[in-house]
Amino acid sequence: MKYLMGIDCGTGSVRVAIFDLRGQNRAYDIAEYPTTYPQNGWAEQDDKDWYEALKKAIPGAIKKSGVNPDDIVAVTCDATTSTIVFLDENNQSVRKPMLWPDVRAAAEAAEIDKIRDAYPATRFYKPSFRADTMIPKLMWTKKNQPEVWAKAKTIFDFEDWLNLQLTGKLTVCKSIAAFRWNYDDRNGGYPKDLLEAVGIGDFLDKVPAEILPVGAVIGPVSPEAAKVFGLSEKTIVVEGTADCNACMFGVGGVKPNGMTLIGGTSSCLLGLSETDFHEDGVNGTYPNCMYEGTSLLEGGQTSSGAILTWFRNNLLPGSWLQEATEREMNIYDLITEKASQIPIGCEGVVMNSDFQGNRAPYADSKARGIFWGLSIGTTTAHIARAVYEGVAYGANHCIVSMKEAGYDVKEIYAAGGICTSDFWMQMHCDIIGVPMYTTVENQSAGCLGDAIIASVGAGLFKDFEEAAETLVRVDKTFTPNMENHEKYKFYMDLYMKTWPQMREIVHSAVEHNS
Repeated sequence: MKYLMGIDCGTGSVRVAIFDLRGQNRAYDIAEYPTTYPQNGWAEQDDKDWYEALKKAIPGAIKKSGVNPDDIVAVTCDATTSTIVFLDENNQSVRKPMLWPDVRAAAEAAEIDKIRDAYPATRFYKPSFRADTMIPKLMWTKKNQPEVWAKAKTIFDFEDWLNLQLTGKLTVCKSIAAFRWNYDDRNGGYPKDLLEAVGIGDFLDKVPAEILPVGAVIGPVSPEAAKVFGLSEKTIVVEGTADCNACMFGVGGVKPNGMTLIGGTSSCLLGLSETDFHEDGVNGTYPNCMYEGTSLLEGGQTSSGAILTWFRNNLLPGSWLQEATEREMNIYDLITEKASQIPIGCEGVVMNSDFQGNRAPYADSKARGIFWGLSIGTTTAHIARAVYEGVAYGANHCIVSMKEAGYDVKEIYAAGGICTSDFWMQMHCDIIGVPMYTTVENQSAGCLGDAIIASVGAGLFKDFEEAAETLVRVDKTFTPNMENHEKYKFYMDLYMKTWPQMREIVHSAVEHNS
């Protein structure tokens, strides 16, 4: 029997899963790795920790599955993006990789905005260039750590590092280059003019020459990787994509004109368009990011589930914790129960969800969270519901911006932690006003997306659509309550008016404290 392996490297852990050709998850294993925050706005990881996590999770999944490694036909990896790796001539790290939420390069992103009108490659991020992406981070490194820049012979992303470990080959994932490096294969590839204008033209001497699309075969598992990870040299390694994009494929989002919501610590909203457009409030469209003839569009929230965790860690009454213990309830189930007892709109309490900046529609790293409309009668339950609603309003704000740009969302497939809460899924559904679906593998959607990609690369299916139709199974369907949708409209409108009114005040406070 033939099997497929997906290796999903997220922010805090690697998840490895093995699937059969019907989409059945035979086994998975997870290994964590830490993040350090050396300064405010910085976030780094250590590739040595990644390596140790892979050494645990890959053999762990194989052992649990009972599958013969020789029967694993293909493996595909995904990873966080703009997680930049700097290697020397021996392929050893020169510095710890910068993680995706690292926004130390805000000043460099602002420099790009000053000249953006002269360079077409800036059109992928509107209205502002994102500080968390590749080019600003490279600008910062060359300026502030010239010794790192000089020693680095190879600069690429986490995904490319993973493929190096499995195959021994230095390559670049074209999907991630299009997604976060401003790469445009329809217009010459790398934006050489912009790179030279911002002083990092020599990056092109440090990036691997071979750039591969999603689904391309990189090569077989190397003898060293087979020995270290317990894999077979017969297994081929197939080029993957970003972790969020793999989740999109893993819930079946392989066709144009769809939408996928990946809700976890942060949230991504992803769709595939057959036409290119570049409008304020929508990131992209990124040409041929996933496959030829389509462009990826993106919205998202830097904080979503993280805000609920923040509420639980900082605002949870002791009486709630005691009640949950006495009733033998998960604390989040109790928070949901309390919030559900508050009417729609929280009796006038609104939360803006930009706790760690705004990814879309404003692309504003200085945005921060806001609660307003509080009164003496406001209870902790009101705040809890405002958190749930505010996150859902933020997701819908991205959807509204997409619709204004001409991309009309008709249905949404969801993945991630949000899928564990029917209450939150239904709230999103009611606020957005379209049907929403979860799938059987929504918690391992990235791994299943990798398996879909691997299956096509191995020639087991003719294309991603055929593979997804076979491997992805819908679990739950949520239908919008249009009466509730009408009630939410008033508060949705207030939510969208909030940040433009508060921008200058919040910016002043952020700048004062930075």
